[in-house]
Amino acid sequence: MTSRIRSLTSPSGPSGPDSPAPSRRTVVKAAAATAVLGAPLAAALPARAAEAPAFLHGVASGDPLPDGVLLWTRVTPTAEATPGSGLGPDVEVGWTVAADKAFTTVVAKGSTTATAASDHTVKADIRGLRPATDYWFRFSSGGTDSPAARTRTAPAHDAAVAGMRFGVVSCANWEAGYFSAYRHLAARGDLDAWLHLGDYIYEYGTGEYGTRDTVVRPHAPAHEIVTLADYRTRHGRYKTDPDLRALHAAAPVIAIWDDHEFANDAWAGGAENHTEGAEGTWSARQAAAKQAYFEWMPVRPAAEGTTYRRLRFGKLADLSLLDLRSYRSQQVSTGSGSVDDPDRTLTGRAQLDWLKTGLRSSDTTWRLVGNSVMIAPFAIGSLSAELLKPLAELLGLPKEGLALNTDQWDGYTDDRRELLAHLRDNAIRNTVFLTGDIHMAWANDVPYNAGTYPLSASAATEFVVTSVTSDNLDDLVKVPEGTVSALASPVIRAANRHVHWVDTDRHGYGVLDLTAERAQMDYYVLSDRTTPNATASWARSYRTRSGTQRVERTYDPV
Repeated sequence: MTSRIRSLTSPSGPSGPDSPAPSRRTVVKAAAATAVLGAPLAAALPARAAEAPAFLHGVASGDPLPDGVLLWTRVTPTAEATPGSGLGPDVEVGWTVAADKAFTTVVAKGSTTATAASDHTVKADIRGLRPATDYWFRFSSGGTDSPAARTRTAPAHDAAVAGMRFGVVSCANWEAGYFSAYRHLAARGDLDAWLHLGDYIYEYGTGEYGTRDTVVRPHAPAHEIVTLADYRTRHGRYKTDPDLRALHAAAPVIAIWDDHEFANDAWAGGAENHTEGAEGTWSARQAAAKQAYFEWMPVRPAAEGTTYRRLRFGKLADLSLLDLRSYRSQQVSTGSGSVDDPDRTLTGRAQLDWLKTGLRSSDTTWRLVGNSVMIAPFAIGSLSAELLKPLAELLGLPKEGLALNTDQWDGYTDDRRELLAHLRDNAIRNTVFLTGDIHMAWANDVPYNAGTYPLSASAATEFVVTSVTSDNLDDLVKVPEGTVSALASPVIRAANRHVHWVDTDRHGYGVLDLTAERAQMDYYVLSDRTTPNATASWARSYRTRSGTQRVERTYDPV
């Protein structure tokens, strides 16, 4: 891809940091899949473009810096140039950044060439902008303008920042429902940025994920995605969603991946949902998934094509973003005893050292960690059989009984012990883990020793957001919303005294509000994931006050 970039403020340009787990695949095949899989693939594809270039997948920005932001779009130059097709001519795409929505004060502009080699996706890493400032941007090609969108730069490195506000989401399964959570976040108009903590897309074929009787809307392609063309097509399908496009147009995203951007329960050498040979090599599939991700997401790849990187928001907060799939050892069964093996890792040595160094050297008030799987320890307790079985299915664990979810930090306890000891030994305060993955909402202390807590100290706190649409417990049990939480939450909290709250049943999103005095997560829930006009309502709020390393409930959203 070639580019020509001109800033009207200052020069700009690019810059750049054991036994197998139990199979979930056999239990997640939906009976309704056969009929859906027979539907023509064309019916599941995005609307075809006219012969003139078109911007069918919206525009987006991401990874805000004090002086810049990464812009993204995908242009469809001709009707046949659909995502993943490999078809379509090279086409010049211009971009414009302005200080106002009317584009009367243009501050930067340039152009690049979109080609089939990059699936006609376009990125422009804009620099020379002012810190903590709203900007508007759009793309153009062949006389067609894209929709205009808002973005915002980060505060200056040493700025004294009064507050920051972030949307927080994870686990958006297209087939399970509509992305109303994105629409409600976009409508707020007060976000500095939004965090996507993983499972932005799902890799399964139509009807294969979860135990639902119906598919709300089918995936494209209809089969499980394996090749580069497949992953490109799936990303393209997701970005036809109007609510997702609206949120991308409202604020910059800061994204990390989890497993479903690749395949279920992915690790460095494979995945539960990958069959070597029949589906090719894992290395080829992983490379295809990563290539499509970086093509389709406004994310700056760090070293070695990973997503772990760090952003700073003045002196108020820095945000360390983790890649917990590329380097991890294979998950082990809960009864093997290998979860404590010091030779097994979740982060990889280099990433853990990078995280520890960043936490120790940080001079901000808050040390946020974008963390795709839960770090607080989690014991099931004495759940009844009718609740234990669906919870185990949701987590991908044996239904006979379990003590750990080994896909989380619980399966890699040596990494966790080392990290928490580092926080203790260096007197590092105000570390807050922001987590997705588990399809439930949690507010947790992160204790050094869960067995003696709360008599012993807490190292950090953790806010876990529920899924945008992916199944949670009431969906699996097929009971009214709230029924399972009323039964399971007291049992879970009794077995995990560091857990202040868990909601096992509802879908939604979080809003993280930071001041120098506290970090507060407001949890919002949706009325119905299966209707496109679902409403949202505030459910609960928890905060950690500066210096305490403990979560407390607060009774109003910010």
